[in-house]
Order: sequence, then structure tokens, then C-alpha cells
Amino acid sequence: MAGFLRSLYNRFSNTAEIDWDDLEASLVAADLGPRLAMSLVEELRDLGRQITADDVVEITRQHLAQRLPPDLPPPLPPSSDKPFVFLIVGVNGVGKTTTCAKLAHWLQRRGSLTYLAAADTFRAAATEQLLRWGQRLDIPVITGPANADPSSVCFNAHQQAIRDGARYLICDTAGRLHNRHNLMEELSKIRRTLAKQDPAAPHLTLLVLDASTGSNALQQAKEFHKASPLDGFILTKMDGSGKGGVAVAIHEQLGIPPRFLGTGEEPADFALFQRARFLEDMI
Repeated sequence: MAGFLRSLYNRFSNTAEIDWDDLEASLVAADLGPRLAMSLVEELRDLGRQITADDVVEITRQHLAQRLPPDLPPPLPPSSDKPFVFLIVGVNGVGKTTTCAKLAHWLQRRGSLTYLAAADTFRAAATEQLLRWGQRLDIPVITGPANADPSSVCFNAHQQAIRDGARYLICDTAGRLHNRHNLMEELSKIRRTLAKQDPAAPHLTLLVLDASTGSNALQQAKEFHKASPLDGFILTKMDGSGKGGVAVAIHEQLGIPPRFLGTGEEPADFALFQRARFLEDMI
């Protein structure tokens, strides 16, 4: 959301009087959603005095801070000998497979053996892409044959991760949303299969979203949350045109917290979501 508040300040700093329609449109364009935009405008108007650009920025910052969740601790492996399992979901094109590799790299850099499961078996390029990342980052990738049952790939990967003492397993699943029923059935089967070896698995189901898609990201979150309850989301492409305001809208409307941010193309361009840092980056 880099620079959003600065651009908001610049837009209204040289005006004698705030154009309320223009302000609301600017807030909606930042992916904050109509509801929050209207709420911000109403609060500013209720101040009952001439509004400055400083007022606009300060009230907006306060509202965003109130609507973003407090920082969550990083996922820690369980005390048992079973790995912590991530189930990663999302549509094609949002950077899901790359995000799985970045998350694995982030975990492994902290000293924890991490495995990747290439369970997006219906898109050959996804498996090849994950294998390339695995070779580049020295992270084991468990694969299956083309068009294999995704749940079987996750089961085998989970089995091997347990056997080898891995502390984390990340399952990259198919990026489809054309039929919610099929999606629900596939994800439910993967969940049941993982639970056979560890009733607590998967420990976190995370949705990958592209920050530049705005309201489409909110709709994707709604659909996936209906198909398979989400524990959080990862917002990618924060270094591009994405303003990141959709993170606020998703948490406010669905109660799903942001957990990680993708901030660039390199493996290290990945970070745990921190509210204060997120708000700072808006300046």
C-alpha cells in the first residue's frame, strides 16, 4: 500500500475545500471498499469544521489501524514429531506457486527443515515451477504423476515429511474457482487425507491473493472461505500497483487476517504481516 496516504495528502493539500465525492472515490480506488470509504467521509464531515489534508490522512490512518488485526505470531511447529502443515489455495495467476516457495524459504532460513508438496497436479507447469524453485532454494519437493489425485500427493508428502523429521510441509493446491462444489470436494478430500496421519493437519489454510486485483481479491476470499474455511491470506505483488487496501476490506468483512506479504520477485521479498509496518509503508 506504499504511498497511498502520501498520494491522498497530495491530492487534497492544495484545495480550499474538500470535494467529498472526490475523496470517497479516492478511498474506493485504494481498494478500501465503499462501506469503509463512506464511513471515513461521514466521520470527517461530522467534525463540523473546515477539513484539511492532514485531517484526511489522520482519520484514514486511525480507521485502518482499528480495522486491521493485531500482529499474529509466526507459525510454530508442533511439539510432536509431526510437521506443521500449510494448505495453500488460490486462483491461477496470483503467484500461488511462487508464494509457496517463498514461504518455504522464509521458514527454512529460520532453521526449520521444510518440504513442498506439488499438489497442483492438473497444471504441469505448476509442478515444474515448484521443482525449479526447490532446486534453486535447496528445498525438497514431493511430486506425483501428471493428473494424479492431489490428496495422494499431499498424503505421500506428509508421510515423507514425518519420516524425515521435517518441521513444515507446504501443500500447493490447484488454482481453480470455476466450480465451488468441485473445489470444496477436492479441498475436503485433501484435508481428510492429511488428517489420517495427524488429526490437527492442516494447521493453517492460507489463501494467496494478488494485491493489484482489488475487489476481485475480496470476491475470491468470499468464495474460497465458503469452500474451505480460511485461517488467513497472503497478499502478493505489494511492490506493484496494488495498494493493499483490500487487506482491510477482507478482514473487516470476513474476519480473515492477513498473515504474510509478498513484496517483490526475489525469494527474500516475503515478510510476516505486521500492522505497524503495513501502515508505515502507506506513507
